[in-house]
Amino acid sequence: MRILIVGSGGREHALAWKLRQSPLVTELFIAPGNGGTAQEGVNVPVSDSDLPGLVALAKEKQVGLVVAGPEAPLVLGLQNALEKEGIPCFGPSAFAANLEGSKAFSKTVMRESGVPTAPFMVFDEFERARAFVAERGAPLVIKADGLAAGKGVVVAKTTEEALSTLEDMMVHKAFGSAGDRVVVEEALVGEEASFLAFCDGERYAVLPSAQDHKAVGEGDAGPNTGGMGAYSPAPILPGARYEETAELVIAPILRNLANKGQPFRGVLYAGLMYTEKGPMVLEYNVRFGDPECQPLLLRLDSDLAEIMLACAKGDLRGVEVRCRPETALCVVMAAEGYPGAYPKGMEITGIAEADAVPGVKVFQAGTRLEGGKIVTSGGRILGVTALGADLAGAQAAAYEAVGRIRFEKSYFRRDIGAKGLKRIGG
Repeated sequence: MRILIVGSGGREHALAWKLRQSPLVTELFIAPGNGGTAQEGVNVPVSDSDLPGLVALAKEKQVGLVVAGPEAPLVLGLQNALEKEGIPCFGPSAFAANLEGSKAFSKTVMRESGVPTAPFMVFDEFERARAFVAERGAPLVIKADGLAAGKGVVVAKTTEEALSTLEDMMVHKAFGSAGDRVVVEEALVGEEASFLAFCDGERYAVLPSAQDHKAVGEGDAGPNTGGMGAYSPAPILPGARYEETAELVIAPILRNLANKGQPFRGVLYAGLMYTEKGPMVLEYNVRFGDPECQPLLLRLDSDLAEIMLACAKGDLRGVEVRCRPETALCVVMAAEGYPGAYPKGMEITGIAEADAVPGVKVFQAGTRLEGGKIVTSGGRILGVTALGADLAGAQAAAYEAVGRIRFEKSYFRRDIGAKGLKRIGG
């Protein structure tokens, strides 16, 4: 079977690396891909938002499955366009993808489904939003309704910050049209975890828990990014609680969307906050997280192509999702200045040396091949991922590997996994 992976980040390199291990896969195409995916298959210069181009590519290459990496093509309707051509797609329809594409839609579906989440209000008009925030006061969470590459959420600790954020989003269009509508919700306090499940529209098969590190700075300081590191499993969500958590936050969403005639097929990602009142859903994503995907796939001990095809065809029965018992941890190496302005074009050396550390796999994200060299081309450059006997072992291996990689203006957090180690007394 030929597979087309859509996207260009570290997640897509991890997907390509794992799918290439499947005996079902004969050829891999990645559109548009990066320097790492070029080592796993054939990069094709088609944008991940060019739906006609992607459908034409899938038909030309006679692919048996299209795997959507990022959320944008799914929200635009990639699955729907492929379905018309009889091509299976791992990823939900445009309607179901609004779980991520629209914060207002997502919160409304959560409320309909009885999923625990923070109280919220939706605003289309700046003045109404401003009046509500001024009266309510902080802390509050302000979310741009549309897609903002993981950066359209601000936890405002003061009323002044909340009002300034509203003005940035709704008046100055800091996130473009994504901020035309905003969700204002109660700020939840606690520790986060990521919980993902493969879904076939009716049934689900859970993956181990993970924990992302969104803030750019150590100690979770500074602005949110696309993710500076992740590890799996997360001690705050142990395996003994996976099934009850799935029944709380995965199953109700699947039932709701199936009842609407829009079954969810793909991977459903619940971002959880563990509060004094128990777990609450912060958001849903309709694809693998980046960088959670990297440690999760390092642990996956099943045939990913078989699982994805079963989801796309609506029947997970008889398909087993097995994972290794070890811990995996990913440290993102970024360009200095990210998530703001950052330099590009720096040569990267030491990847082979890093890969030589036992248990380590370096996934490339913001890279490209230039004259036989790998150079930086984005904000998040590499996802240095390690498998270890426990969290401390995975952390030590990942940072040892990070120390072998060199490029100018590099930046990474040095505390990935620290919250987990603190929780288990490590």
